[in-house]
Amino acid sequence: MALSDSEIQDALTEKSLVIDPFDEASLDPAGYDLRLSAQVALEPSEHRLVATMERVELGRDLVGVLHIRSSLAREGVLASLALVDPGFRGQLTISLFNGGNKAISLKAGERFVQLTLLRLGRQAATKYEGRYQDSRGVVGSRR
Repeated sequence: MALSDSEIQDALTEKSLVIDPFDEASLDPAGYDLRLSAQVALEPSEHRLVATMERVELGRDLVGVLHIRSSLAREGVLASLALVDPGFRGQLTISLFNGGNKAISLKAGERFVQLTLLRLGRQAATKYEGRYQDSRGVVGSRR
């Protein structure tokens, strides 16, 4: 089940969720809008990796799902988004692609993806310990 704004607040208080820096204005009824760490300009057909301003940390009972904000999708911005596994901590790297026919500029601090948090039916037996743990800034592929 997706967490509501009040459940997100509770998870932050209980420390099963960390969002740093947290901005009340980014809290939505069913998620949290993550902000861009640095300004980016995308020409048509251009791809770029960007990082979230926020560092997130999920407890073993939470999984995150990322969605591009609809206003950006309406301008042709596509994103390659993955799950945020239980136990992940760090900044998130997002792949953006301008599928539109005009250049698009995004400002540092602009809300660009929404993090929806789902509570697992049972706490995960293991937590994320992958190669992107404790990511800082934009992190390229480590496969």
